[in-house]
Amino acid sequence: MSPETRLTAAELLTFLRKRGGQEFSAVACLTHGKGKKQTVTDQGTYHLTARGEEIEATGPSGQPRTLTPERFQEMFGSHHFHTLRPTGRMTDLGPLFG
Repeated sequence: MSPETRLTAAELLTFLRKRGGQEFSAVACLTHGKGKKQTVTDQGTYHLTARGEEIEATGPSGQPRTLTPERFQEMFGSHHFHTLRPTGRMTDLGPLFG
């Protein structure tokens, strides 16, 4: 996946679930305006892992949160994510043996 690719929150959830237990970093951004006046503001880098049905998200503050898919959508539904990269950290090996 190209670093310039932007994923919606729903697309990111699907991506993470397919790679359960593997941590990824991604930059969250918000888009403001339309057309030529459109601007994109980065909101910081998040570390994200799918653990079963829940998402473990650690934001720029370093505080980890465990979110249901519904809560993830509430918090990040208006965001896009880019510069998605694996961190090399595996937090749950269950999917490898399932």
